Amino acid sequence: MKAWICKAFGDAPMLINCDEPFAQSRDVIIDIAACGVNFADTLILEGKYQKRPQGPFAPGFEIAGTVSAVGPNVRGLKIGDRVMAMPDWGGYGEKIAVDAGSVTILPDNVEFDSAAAFQIAYGTSWFGLKYRAKVQRGDVVLVHGAAGGVGLTAVECARLLGATVIATAGGEPKCAIAKAHGADHVIDYKSESIRDRVKEICAGIGRTGADVVYDPVGGDVFDQSLRCVAPGARILLIGFASGSVPQIPANILLVKNVAALGFYFGAYLEQNPDIAKAGIAELLDLLSSGKISPMVSAVYSLSDAMEALDAIRNRTATGKLVIRCGE
Repeated sequence: MKAWICKAFGDAPMLINCDEPFAQSRDVIIDIAACGVNFADTLILEGKYQKRPQGPFAPGFEIAGTVSAVGPNVRGLKIGDRVMAMPDWGGYGEKIAVDAGSVTILPDNVEFDSAAAFQIAYGTSWFGLKYRAKVQRGDVVLVHGAAGGVGLTAVECARLLGATVIATAGGEPKCAIAKAHGADHVIDYKSESIRDRVKEICAGIGRTGADVVYDPVGGDVFDQSLRCVAPGARILLIGFASGSVPQIPANILLVKNVAALGFYFGAYLEQNPDIAKAGIAELLDLLSSGKISPMVSAVYSLSDAMEALDAIRNRTATGKLVIRCGE
């Protein structure tokens, strides 16, 4: 089998022939049809992600494909099942061994590209907004990076939860994408002040500021958000795509009774297995019914996977990128 293998943090991965994985007791082998591309792929290659593989590894956190082998103690899965999974790494390849407990059977009408594109982005937004930030109908939700793979799903999920959505993005084309996916208001951060525009928009609808902030960017974006939230607001910290981790002034949190909430999707699933099961079922129902639909903006072959990573690094990608790993 072929896979993009990184031999040491900071080294460029190489597409090489590898030994095929073996199904141990509770493992299943999945022939990978598609793998979603995420900003976190760039971090794990540099050794900057929350989890650090020991030894050579392939990046790739979300996959979809067909079960080709099962371990002797696996129940409820069989060869030929169409499935999705979220491994710790290993998705940029043709096959993978994963624990059966992390595998979910796909509805017949869900295509592999959609399954690979939706797990982390929609999971982060749905669980973060509904279960962590507890978005309520009528809340004003400010979404940053709203044309990216994660931010765009936050716009959709916030609308499904009954919120009014203010979306920020860089440039007219990206703002148009956020608007087309349900944002009630858009802010071009390249030409407008986020703080001033949020206050202006909220004043126009009789509100004092944003009730919830969804922030995968950090840096100056976080600083501006902190100054345009309503009393009692919740700021959901998803990541730091800007490269700058904000230093939170606790006095502002105190005066406005604001809560800053960290959210790491993978750890949340492990820490809250009952919520994880319910939330994944909700998302699959939304996907199979057409209420959510991943915007796959580009599909790459396995041999061109590094081009997809470059698009993520350069922030030229909109929506979601997918790697086709097999037929």
